[in-house]
Amino acid sequence: MAIRFGSLPISLDIKYLAPDVTEEMLKSRFGQLERVDEMLRSRKCAGGEMTGWIEPDSILTADEMSRLKSTARRLAEETDVLLVIGVGGSYLGARAVIEALGDNPDRVVYAGQNISAHYTARLRRTLKGKRVAINVVSKSGTTTEPAIAFRVLRDLAGSDAAKKIVATTDANKGALLKLARKEGYETFVVPDDIGGRYSVLSAVGLLPIAYAGVDVDKLVAGAVECAQHCVKQKPDDNPAYYYAAARNVLYHQGFNVEILATFEPRLHYLAEWWKQLYGESEGKEHCALWPDSVDYTTDLHSLGQYVQQGRRILAETFLTIETGEPVVRVPSDQDDVDGMNYLGNKLLSFVNSKAYLATARAHRDGGVPNLSILVKKLDARGLGCLIYFFELACALSGLALGVNPFDQPGVEAYKKIMFKLLGKPT
Repeated sequence: MAIRFGSLPISLDIKYLAPDVTEEMLKSRFGQLERVDEMLRSRKCAGGEMTGWIEPDSILTADEMSRLKSTARRLAEETDVLLVIGVGGSYLGARAVIEALGDNPDRVVYAGQNISAHYTARLRRTLKGKRVAINVVSKSGTTTEPAIAFRVLRDLAGSDAAKKIVATTDANKGALLKLARKEGYETFVVPDDIGGRYSVLSAVGLLPIAYAGVDVDKLVAGAVECAQHCVKQKPDDNPAYYYAAARNVLYHQGFNVEILATFEPRLHYLAEWWKQLYGESEGKEHCALWPDSVDYTTDLHSLGQYVQQGRRILAETFLTIETGEPVVRVPSDQDDVDGMNYLGNKLLSFVNSKAYLATARAHRDGGVPNLSILVKKLDARGLGCLIYFFELACALSGLALGVNPFDQPGVEAYKKIMFKLLGKPT
């Protein structure tokens, strides 16, 4: 039985958390979550200076949003493809939304998320002969992966690069801002009070999302709807409390891994964004659940064996879509050689939904506690609501664990060694 939260387009089903986690156990954590929630909203928590995402309708002014949409529209009309150059939160949020909602997601391609010569060479071949716009996203302009990619690939914008390159960067300083001013690139701002993994509803994410044709107004409106609901309602009507509480109870009971399981290929990059959000926010001081993801039903034929009967260290979160999927039916066949006529004339989305229900039950029977996040319809409103839900629950979960969910000190460790190996001047 799903728990509904007013008119929000998301709901939760927690029945398969039991017996490891009961509703009473979840509600026993709500008092702690109320306390950290109050600290979060008053900016008195660890990392409180990085909480500009809490009010999604205040991230961009009306004038900034208008300019962003106008720029995206112009670039979409004048070019064939947008190359987004960024790493981590500088591209993952945008890619998650574009892959989930974009009618033609291949119009947006990505670089700067790796240092692979093969990937870069193949991307250059793919873009040969196309009119390319570039959105380079970096607060400093010196982050290794995107800085290299921009050097290697910015010539793809052609002779009129100043009209086709947009820099999303710091408002007042940094190498990328300096270069943008020198070359005449249009600029948008990476907010000082929002970290990369929480930045999808800022210009960082919204410019490429708008280029892809997604309704950014409805996306932000969905997030605002969730934000307003979560701040006004009592604790047991707050979906973020349930999710944060479930994750914390599971962790303290000795579960080590949370798997986000989707049944839609277009949600793959949403799961990748979710992994960064939770891994980078909570993975400190040798604590927290390891966030991982699977694409079902595909991975039921590979990792499914381990999930069903491997080490009992796993918990699972299913992300499913309730309505609004395309009408594709399984045809009947007169000879029925493959024995599939029992599915004749059934919707593919119906079959997929039964695969989800069967998997959730089988994994619970196999000792894997799981909960389900049900999205009424995967549209801009629903996805905006889901993004904010995950962000708020992540902040609350991290604060309840006693870590700062807005910094990432461990990310610098490999960089120091790599820079030394590469001979970077000190």
